[in-house]
Amino acid sequence: MTDPRLRHGRASLAVSFFAQGMAFALLVTRIPAIQDRYGISDGLLPVFLAAVPILAGVGSVCTEQLIKRVRPSVVLRFAQPAVLLALLGAGAGDRMWQAALSLGAFGLSVGALDASMNMLGVSLQRTYGRSIMLGFHASYSLGGIGGASLAWVGAHWHLSLLVSYLPVVAVLLPACLVASRWYVDGEPAGEVGQGAAAAGKPVVFRLLLPLCLVMSFAYIGDSTVSNWSAKYLQDTLGSSEQLSTVPYNVYMVTTLLGRAAGDFGVRRFGAVAVVRLGTVLAAAGFGVVALAPGPWVGMAGFTLLGFGLCVIVPQTFAAAGRLFPEASDAAVARLNIFNYVGFLVGSPLVGALGDAWSYRGAMLVPMVLVLLTLVYARSFGSEAARYGGGHERPRTVDVG
Repeated sequence: MTDPRLRHGRASLAVSFFAQGMAFALLVTRIPAIQDRYGISDGLLPVFLAAVPILAGVGSVCTEQLIKRVRPSVVLRFAQPAVLLALLGAGAGDRMWQAALSLGAFGLSVGALDASMNMLGVSLQRTYGRSIMLGFHASYSLGGIGGASLAWVGAHWHLSLLVSYLPVVAVLLPACLVASRWYVDGEPAGEVGQGAAAAGKPVVFRLLLPLCLVMSFAYIGDSTVSNWSAKYLQDTLGSSEQLSTVPYNVYMVTTLLGRAAGDFGVRRFGAVAVVRLGTVLAAAGFGVVALAPGPWVGMAGFTLLGFGLCVIVPQTFAAAGRLFPEASDAAVARLNIFNYVGFLVGSPLVGALGDAWSYRGAMLVPMVLVLLTLVYARSFGSEAARYGGGHERPRTVDVG
C-alpha cells in the first residue's frame, strides 16, 4: 500500500493543479470583458497580454532562487492564494493602473505557482517510482474546463467580472489553504541524489536545452489553438459564430481524456513511445486543420491536437526531473520559462503569417515545430539518457 502521507500529498497537489486551471481559464476567457471594464484600447491590449507571460517568466526565475532557501511547498503555499487574489483584483477595479497592478501580480505569482507545482509533481513521481505526472495535468485540464464553463455562464448572463470571480475565489482560496497542509516535498533521488545534492551539482543548460525547445514547441501549438481556433473555423472554414466556439472546448476535453489515460501509457510503453505518438497525433491534427474543406473536418483536426499535445508538456517536466535528479527543482524552474516563451511566440507568429500569407499556411508552421519533438524524443528515454549518459543509475523503488 502507498504511504498515506504520499496519497495525501498527491491529492492536495491535484487540488492545486485544478485551482490553477480554473483561475487561468477564468482570466483568459474573459479578456474582452476585462478590456471593456478598464477601457483598454485594441492597441494597448497586446501590451497587457504580453506582460503576463513575461512577468510569469520572471516569477519562475525568482522561484529558482527562492528554493535555495525554502522548500517548493512553501512557495506554492503563498503563490496560489496570490494568484486567486490577483484574479479577484482584476475583476474588482475600474482604473487602468488597477488593471496593470492586478495583471502584473497575476503574472508574477502564476510563474511561481507553475514552477513550484511542477517541482512537487516531479518529486512525488520520483518517490512513487511510476508515472503520475499526467494525472496532475489532467486535474489542470479539468479545472480549465470548469473555468471556461463558468466564464461562459458569466458572459451569457452578463454578470460583472467581480460577480463571476468572487464565488470562485471564495471556494478555491480556503480549499487550497487547507490542502496546502498536506503538500509533500520530495527527497533527493536515492543514494545518488543525496551525495550529489550535498555537492550542489548545477543544472547544465546544454543538456536541458532539448527539453526547453520541446516545451516551447508544445506551447506554440497550444497557444495557436487557444487564440486562433475560433477565428480560423469561422473566417477560413466558414462556420457559424456559435460553432466556432466549439473547437477549443473539444480540445480541452480531449486534453483531459488524454492526460487521464496517459500515465498508464507511460507505465506500459515508456515515455519515449508516448511522446512520439503524441507528437505524430499533434502534427496530424495541424495537417488536418490546414487542409480541412469545412468546419467539421477542422474540428476533427483540433480533436487530434488535444490528444497529441496533452502528453508532451507533463512528460517534459518529468524528463527534466530524471535528467537532473539531484537538482530537479532548479531544472523545472528553468524549463518552466519556456512555457511562456512558447506562449509569447505562438499567437503573434500565427497571426503575422496568417495576415501576410494565409491562415491555412500558418497552421503548417506549428505543425513543423511540433514535429521537431521527434528529433529530441530520446531525451525522454532510457536510464543512461535520463542521467546524461554514462553509468546506469539504480531505479527508485515503487512504493505504490
